[in-house]
Amino acid sequence: MKKTSTLFLFLCILSSAFAQQQFKPAANAAAAGFSAERLARIDSFFNAAIKQGLAPNAVTFIARNGQIVHNKAYGFSNLEKHTPAQTTDIFRIASQTKLITTIAVLMLYEEGRLFLDDPIYKYLPEFRDVQVLVSYDKATGKVETRRPKTRPTIRHLLSHSAGIPYEHPMDSLLNGKTMIGLSSLDAVTTTELVKKVAQRPLVHDPGAQFTYGYNTDVAGRIVEVISGKSLSDFFMERIFKPLGMHDTYFYLPPSKANRLVELYAKSRLEDPLTLHSDISNRTFPIAGKQTLHLGGAGLVSTATDYAKVCQLILNGGSFNNVRLLSRKTVDLMARNQIGESNVWDRNDKFGLGFQIITDSTRYGDQASPGSLTWGGAYCSEHTIDPTEKLILLVFTNVSPYAYYGDFVRKFRVLTYQALQ
Repeated sequence: MKKTSTLFLFLCILSSAFAQQQFKPAANAAAAGFSAERLARIDSFFNAAIKQGLAPNAVTFIARNGQIVHNKAYGFSNLEKHTPAQTTDIFRIASQTKLITTIAVLMLYEEGRLFLDDPIYKYLPEFRDVQVLVSYDKATGKVETRRPKTRPTIRHLLSHSAGIPYEHPMDSLLNGKTMIGLSSLDAVTTTELVKKVAQRPLVHDPGAQFTYGYNTDVAGRIVEVISGKSLSDFFMERIFKPLGMHDTYFYLPPSKANRLVELYAKSRLEDPLTLHSDISNRTFPIAGKQTLHLGGAGLVSTATDYAKVCQLILNGGSFNNVRLLSRKTVDLMARNQIGESNVWDRNDKFGLGFQIITDSTRYGDQASPGSLTWGGAYCSEHTIDPTEKLILLVFTNVSPYAYYGDFVRKFRVLTYQALQ
């Protein structure tokens, strides 16, 4: 009898551990600690936003303790064709790519193939003599630089404290060309992008402050150099296939091209939603030369696929019965890496790969302090709340988007107000 009881207890523990490795629908909202009546406010919000022309569509994903309590689609993936949105729709996730690249770097870190405080030039020699910008006279083209007080490192890249911005005051001097953007239909590569980045002086000493930019794209190139694989192949072999992420790519296979949502723009709240004017941004996942693997911005995905990455972090580094990172490495990711600096005006910190919501946040609303969040320029965002064992994601594709802040933050508010 004692053996039977012990075996039963073991099987219960084993079953509980495995349950966290796969999503399953909650029996009902209350079983996952939510009010069904209050969750319905999410439906009201998105239905109203779409009716008012504030958004073309939305896909949500909310899970607590691995139990899905809300996974719905609203609106239309293509307004012109009046195509109803589906939860399986594929979105451009832009900067949400950064967390996946960070995971890739940390997998190599755990294998002893790099240190986070290794200087970038150890893997990318073009950064050996990188300088810091002191002054720049646009009229004369005169530039003054100096040596950095410390070399930029991989840690600086993953925390956006290397001094590498997106827009740089000297871009106009670099062969008369601007930097490669979030997308391109031309035969350009990350190697070319990284060389352009290395030509520009840093805008401040590494570690001095948070400056958002091409940092994770450079980190993605380091993954390629160390692994000997393209970033696309590394992601597919080491992350996507193990996690069961079947709809996440740099470039979509033809069989899935029809699931890519259309891209819209809404520069002002009073403006109607219109097709994005840049054909590259609209079509790069399914057209062009498809040679650019940007670790900071290049992926497309579904809300369900990306939820697996969020649950991996919440689980301390494992999902789908595979472990990609140790729990101690995930702990490291969630530590403040930018000192007294803040993420813009949000009063939050940045770890390795995501923003850390603080007690005094001006952005995270009711999310527990220590929650982890980030989004993408085309309007997609996730929040991982370890205290509540909760993940929440909302995706659409509009850029520029005057309603971005309301879209993502009101969804988060509506999620938390439904907790019992």
